[in-house]
Amino acid sequence: MSSETDDEDILAHVLLPVAHEADALATATALEPYGPANVTALHVVEKGGGVPDKTPVEQSEELAEEAYAAVRSVFPNTGEHTAYGRDVVEKIFEAADEVDASAIAYRSRGGNRLMQFLSGDISVKLVTQANRPVIALPREEES
Repeated sequence: MSSETDDEDILAHVLLPVAHEADALATATALEPYGPANVTALHVVEKGGGVPDKTPVEQSEELAEEAYAAVRSVFPNTGEHTAYGRDVVEKIFEAADEVDASAIAYRSRGGNRLMQFLSGDISVKLVTQANRPVIALPREEES
């Protein structure tokens, strides 16, 4: 991408990583005001890599379908991409390459410092290791 990338180029095809239905709806809703031309929702099914999976694959795929439906309620023509692996950030980057995304948009899932440390702080990895623009969407304060 050139250094003269404008907002329209960045929003040409946005990859939107989502975890579950509620997260997908909140993330899509946060992206909506920016008017992306194309959106591909991504759900990463975390595989254990030699240890038991967090959830059975069938259950994870069901969560993905629910998440995709939530994104489609905001962006009806949303593409779907499901990835399988242990390193979520690596899978996000691979998916961005596979779908030729112009940017990755995400909404931080929050959590305390300990949870961020234990998870490897996905947000930090996303914004410091990406090979394309990363858009951090605002979070609505929960009451």
